[in-house]
Amino acid sequence: MAGSGILATTVLALGVTLVVFHAARLLPADRRSRALLRTFQTLLDLAEPFDDTRDHDRGRRDASVILYEYGDFECPHCGLAEPAARAELDSDDDLLFVWRHLPLTDAHPHAQPAAEVAEAAGKQGAFWPMHDLLLVHQDHLTRSDLLGYAGGPGLDVDRFDDDLDHRVHADRIATDIDSADRSGVSGTPTFFVNGRRHYGAYDAGSLQHAVSSARERARSVPTRNSASR
Repeated sequence: MAGSGILATTVLALGVTLVVFHAARLLPADRRSRALLRTFQTLLDLAEPFDDTRDHDRGRRDASVILYEYGDFECPHCGLAEPAARAELDSDDDLLFVWRHLPLTDAHPHAQPAAEVAEAAGKQGAFWPMHDLLLVHQDHLTRSDLLGYAGGPGLDVDRFDDDLDHRVHADRIATDIDSADRSGVSGTPTFFVNGRRHYGAYDAGSLQHAVSSARERARSVPTRNSASR
C-alpha cells in the first residue's frame, strides 16, 4: 500500500515536471529562460534559510548574495578558508556572510567547547572577535586556552565561565548541526551561496566566482527568491 502511494507520487511529480517544461518550450526565448530559471531556483540545497534572529552574520543584510559557511573551529581547512571568505566579504559591499557551527567531534575533540565559547562570547556581543580569535589559534583550544581568550574581547569572565560550566549554549549549536544534517553537510568547511551548495575549491578566486554567479542569477529574475534570505 505504501509502495503504491510512493509510486503514484513519483509518477505525478514526473508528470508535473514534463508539463512545466513542455509549456516553457512554447514561450518566447527570453520568457522561457526566466521561467526555467525561477523553476530551478526553487530547488535549493540549504534546508534552513537565513534567520536574522538567530544566525551569526556580518555584512549587508539587504545584500543580493548570502554566503553561508558550516565550520568547525578546530578544522584546519576552515582555518585556511577563513582568509578567502574574509577577503571576499571585505571587497564586496553587496554580500552577507553567515557562520553556522558544525563541530566534527569525532576528529576534533576541542571543536564543541570552542563553539560553545563562541556562543558565550556572542551573548556578550563579541561573537565575531571570538570567532576570529579561535580560527587564528586552532592549535590552542584547551579549556585553559579558551578561558584565557575571554579576557581578550573584554568579556565578563565569571559569566563566561558559568556559561561553559553549565553548557548553556549546547542546544544552540545542536540546532546548527541539525540544519547541516538536513542540508546534506557532513564535512567542513561547506559553503552555500544563496542557498545553493558550493562545490569545489574555497580559495578567494573560487568563492568570488561563486558569489558573482549567484549575483547574476539574482539579477536575472524580477523578484528575489525568498528562500535564499
